[in-house]
Amino acid sequence: MRVLSIIPARGGSKRLPGKNTKLLFDKPLICWSIDFAKSIPWITEIQISTDSQEIVTACLQSGIHVERLRPSHLGTDEVSSIDVVLELLEWLESQGKTFDVVSLLQPTTPVRYVERWNTAIDMLSKNICDAVVGVSISEVHPYLHYKKDSKGFLNPWICDHTEITRSQDYPFSCSINGSLYMIKVKALLEQKTFIPKKCIPVICADQVENIDIDTSFDWQVAEILISNWIAK
Repeated sequence: MRVLSIIPARGGSKRLPGKNTKLLFDKPLICWSIDFAKSIPWITEIQISTDSQEIVTACLQSGIHVERLRPSHLGTDEVSSIDVVLELLEWLESQGKTFDVVSLLQPTTPVRYVERWNTAIDMLSKNICDAVVGVSISEVHPYLHYKKDSKGFLNPWICDHTEITRSQDYPFSCSINGSLYMIKVKALLEQKTFIPKKCIPVICADQVENIDIDTSFDWQVAEILISNWIAK
């Protein structure tokens, strides 16, 4: 299988300016994802999608030459990761390059475990599913979430669980953690989502895998978690 890894990195960041090139310990944040992708032997090609020359320069620290800047219309806050990936796939195809599987590595999640990715590619290779996504177990179960009705009174978000009284009897609940997105290109092109109908979760149980850096506070938390992880 030909596997493409895409690392999307916009230059603009309102809440944490310059985060993708900011040094996290000994290297720019984006280089954590690049170095991980380079450590996976079955990844065929790594592509960076960015609109920033500063990010292009930072990528060179990990030995990645960025072939092109993404089109300017893909540099706004409103643009989704799907838009970026589909545009890059189309451009690569125009260069004679096609792939069976595409994986997305968000730079804001710097630490990943190889075993999760090996599990994912194994399931895709065996045609067990069309996509695999990394998840973390929900800290607060959806059954415990409430909303206000039109009169301002609280009502449960999910109303069909009143007979369940013990939390250990709640069904499985998780949230997408951002550390792993892997999908067959055919399914991505048809369904335009990284979470298609036949998608299997891989549980990322370690706190350090669930880092998502968006603010200065997130950055400080990441430094603590990664420091403890390195010290193990």
